[in-house]
Amino acid sequence: MTRNGRHEDVGAWGEDLSGPPVGNPPAADADNDSSSSQESSDYVTEELGPPAHFLSDKDTGTLVSARGIELHGPWGHVFGPLDLDIDEGGVTVLAAPPGAARTALLMALCGRMRLTRGSLTVLGFENRPRKVIANSAIACLNELDGVRPSVTVRDLVTEQKRWDSRWYKIVPRVDEQGVADMCGEVFGDVPLPALGAFIDDLPELQQLLLRISVANTRRPPLLVVGRTDKVSDDAEHAKLLERLVALGKTQSVITGDVNPVDPAVGVTSVVDMHDLLGPGDVGVLTVRR
Repeated sequence: MTRNGRHEDVGAWGEDLSGPPVGNPPAADADNDSSSSQESSDYVTEELGPPAHFLSDKDTGTLVSARGIELHGPWGHVFGPLDLDIDEGGVTVLAAPPGAARTALLMALCGRMRLTRGSLTVLGFENRPRKVIANSAIACLNELDGVRPSVTVRDLVTEQKRWDSRWYKIVPRVDEQGVADMCGEVFGDVPLPALGAFIDDLPELQQLLLRISVANTRRPPLLVVGRTDKVSDDAEHAKLLERLVALGKTQSVITGDVNPVDPAVGVTSVVDMHDLLGPGDVGVLTVRR
């Protein structure tokens, strides 16, 4: 298996959904290397390809072009058919209620969910999820990157450094500088979490920024972030969007949020999808037994 949004669904987007969504397995304790190295049949390793390019003022275009995309699960309709266009660069917020439909759409936009029908072009790759996965990262979706409450900040960062390193390299447990190196750009002026703190004990803002930091170590062209509306405090919610806007200077960022977005935060666009995506039911994405 691979880490942080690098998993691949073995089927093409045009096939019927016949299995669970593909994504990040929960993080393991960094001291237990043997459990982290075992492969699961639910995940397929993806070659990452060349390093991601950075966006410039002149290097902009269409990030996403979707035509008639639709998803059905074993228990019924999830979303669609719908058309969607997103420009490259900055932060795009999909304004829709939380639920299976919004989650599935975010996963589909970065190659982690098979569509039932329709045409989806992302980063210039038409219906080619492997290419999209190799050039994207996804964070803050419990279905993909949920973290066990017993995991500490040191555990999580150390494990990610080991996944990012060559298989023959010995990577010791990180110290405060290791956390700063991985998380500093994402956190910005937000205080970094304590090395020994349990993930579940961190404030909501720090939890999400930490998960973004771990998922985004490669800095690919596309970063998808789920559930910014998980942050209940208005000031922290605005700070989270501010940090995504900062990342949007060198990446294209897509997120989902049910709350109104203040234009002063600096997001590039808000796509109103309240009428297109219902709250859904997670049951439509589960496998029928």
